[in-house]
Amino acid sequence: MAEGIQRPREPRDLRGRRRAWAWPGSWPRLSELIARVLAIGARAVYRGQVRRGLSQWLERHREVTRPEFRLARGGSALDGLRIAFLSDIHAGNFLDEEDFLRICARVADEAPDLVCLGGDLVNLWEHEVMHLRKGLSLLQPPLGTFAIYGNHEYGAAKEPWLWRSVLEAQGIEILKNRGRRIARGDATLWLAGVDDLLAGKPNLEGALDGRAPGEPIVLLAHHPDFFEEAADVGVDLQLSGHTHGGQILIFGRTPLRHTHEGYWSGRFERDGAQLYVGRGVGVSLIPVRIGAPAEIVVATLRVG
Repeated sequence: MAEGIQRPREPRDLRGRRRAWAWPGSWPRLSELIARVLAIGARAVYRGQVRRGLSQWLERHREVTRPEFRLARGGSALDGLRIAFLSDIHAGNFLDEEDFLRICARVADEAPDLVCLGGDLVNLWEHEVMHLRKGLSLLQPPLGTFAIYGNHEYGAAKEPWLWRSVLEAQGIEILKNRGRRIARGDATLWLAGVDDLLAGKPNLEGALDGRAPGEPIVLLAHHPDFFEEAADVGVDLQLSGHTHGGQILIFGRTPLRHTHEGYWSGRFERDGAQLYVGRGVGVSLIPVRIGAPAEIVVATLRVG
C-alpha cells in the first residue's frame, strides 16, 4: 500500500484540474480510441475456457484490504463503523454477472454497515450495468448503499438514465453533488458525493449543503485529485478510485496519467484531511496487472 503525507498547497481553480486522463496524456481522443479497441477485444475473448481461466486468475489476485481511519470529531457511536468501498468495477470488461456475484458475496461476508460505489461501474456501454443487478441484491447493509458517477458512466451515455434506474431499482441512493446524514446510535456523519471531476460538474458546496456544524464528513469523489478541494474545506475522509493503482507499473512508474497529484493508491493526508485511493475492483484495460492487485476496501472509522 502506498502511503504519503501531502504538503499544503494553494487552492487552484477547479477548471485547471480537468486535464488529460490517460496515456498519451496530451491526446485524450486517442486514449479513448485505444480503450475502446481494447474493450471490444476483451468482449471477444472473455468467453468459454479463456473466460474461466481469466476469471479465476483475477479473483485470486483481488484483495480485501481493511484500513482504519481516525476521526477527530464525531460521536462515540461512530467508532467501529465499517464502510465497504467498491470502485472501478468496469462491468463487461473481463467482469460479468457471475464474477460480480462472487465479489458481492465476499463483501456481504464482511458485514459492512455501509456500502459505497465509487464510480466507473460500467466500462464503455451503458447496458453493462445489467451485469451488476444480481450482485447488488446481495448487499443489504443496515445503513444503506450509495453510489457516485465516474468518467466511464458519462463515456457510456451522455445522460446515464439506464445506469441510474438499475441502481435505484436495487435501493441504491445516488449522491450527485448532494449529501445524506447517516445515523448510528446517537451519532451522525455526513456522507457526501460529488460529480466526476473530468466528465461531470462537481459541486462541493451542494454536496455539503445540509451538514450540521461539527458533523464529520465522508466524501465520495471518483477522481482522487479532487482531494485538493476537499482538504481546503475540512473534509474528514475522501474515498476515491479512478487510478487502479497505476494498473501497469514499470520500474515503479506508469504510462497511465490517471492522477496529476501523485494519488496513485493507498492513504494520504493534508491539513488534517484524509484520502484513501482504492485500486479498483475490476480491470479497465487489460487482464494483467504488473504491480498491485485489484482491491475491495472495507474501511473502519475510529473516533477520538
